[in-house]
Amino acid sequence: MNARRLAWVLAVATASPATAARTETLKAGAAAVEITPPTGVGMYGFANRKQGATGVRDPLTARVLVLEAGERRLGLVALDLGKPPARDWISALRRGAARTSGLSYVLVAATHTHSGPRMRDEYPPEQAPDWETPMLEKVGRALDEAHRHAVEARVGVGYGSVLIGHNRLRLEPDGTMSWFERNNTMVPTSPVDPTVTVLRVDDTEGRPIAVLLNYACHPVVFGSDNLQYSADYPGVTRQVVERELGEGTVALFLQGGDGDINPYYAVHPLDQDAARMRDWTGERLGREAARVAKAIRTVAEPAASLDFVEDTVALEWRWDRTKFLEAARQSWGPLTAAGMEKRLAEGLPAPVATVLLNRRIALMSMPGEPFVEHQMEWRNRCPVPDALFLGYANGGLGYFPTIRAAAQGGYGAANSATYVQPDAGARLVDHALVRVYEMLGRLRDAPEDLGR
Repeated sequence: MNARRLAWVLAVATASPATAARTETLKAGAAAVEITPPTGVGMYGFANRKQGATGVRDPLTARVLVLEAGERRLGLVALDLGKPPARDWISALRRGAARTSGLSYVLVAATHTHSGPRMRDEYPPEQAPDWETPMLEKVGRALDEAHRHAVEARVGVGYGSVLIGHNRLRLEPDGTMSWFERNNTMVPTSPVDPTVTVLRVDDTEGRPIAVLLNYACHPVVFGSDNLQYSADYPGVTRQVVERELGEGTVALFLQGGDGDINPYYAVHPLDQDAARMRDWTGERLGREAARVAKAIRTVAEPAASLDFVEDTVALEWRWDRTKFLEAARQSWGPLTAAGMEKRLAEGLPAPVATVLLNRRIALMSMPGEPFVEHQMEWRNRCPVPDALFLGYANGGLGYFPTIRAAAQGGYGAANSATYVQPDAGARLVDHALVRVYEMLGRLRDAPEDLGR
């Protein structure tokens, strides 16, 4: 079979999605833990920032939610990092969680803050300082805590709308694509998705256990002049939600398809009150998320079900490899280019997680930076009422532009920051859609005319 047509390889053992219906009680637990590394570690996200972190503006955290239905246990981890940790790191976390808490699967996502530490591509890291190992242990303990404190739960989903950013790729009259980094006057742009999706998880008394907020916007209010760790605006958003929903609530920020979306006040200079712009951005989103969360009436499901699977979709390289490596050296430097050369030899296996809760709430993930239209496409085409879309999950394969964006050009669409084939994002959305239909039992395993 041609690699381009290789649909998927099952990566997580699970019951056949088409026959996985169960009648169980849903249980849930949540926890949060600080994961701020020591100062001095190199920072993520801006090629022109060479110095390591000099301090902590606000702590970085890991927020976890554990969902259980019978023997099926799912862990969701949201990290204040630029991208998920290395593949071996995630594997080690999953093995530990399976051993200590019986978790069947753990999905690991990053908020994509550009004020976090630079991530290593190997685990354990070959060079000091090794801050990743202590982080792995903390996240593992948080998952155990969430599992130990899991109680009977009910869930609900609500939607809001707010704009805190804009599309940073602007089509000029001559047909070229320009970089629209900051939008202080809030000029309307397109495409952009104002949708705020909120999943609320309560105990049986209606007290919030967790609030999951899904939204698409780059956490880059702070720019390369910031040398202090920060969760950027998602940290402020979570604080607003937790304050409004009450003590004991754990808010998780799940980054969406923000590959072409910047906050209005992107890379705001520190000497021009960047902290205030960060707070404005986070509070604006947080107030809308809290409003939606308060209005949700969670419902107990007498026949709860929880289905999930992670598949590996084989993707192809987009560029001529020699030309790509030369472009990477020019733009990102020799170390990054060397890492990309290693990846060239390994291929592009893309992990895609699909989750279906109570047969009405679906979640899919992409291992990189999806453009916002992928998120909108997933939500519009998903066959269940509520659909969440996660970028930066379980791996990092650069930008996933739409086919149209890949043809138009611009950062993340046609430069060395993207290297998957132009239809990769669309393929992953289609793949997750097939999985949801299978979990619902709406795709047959034999032709209709068999036995006639």
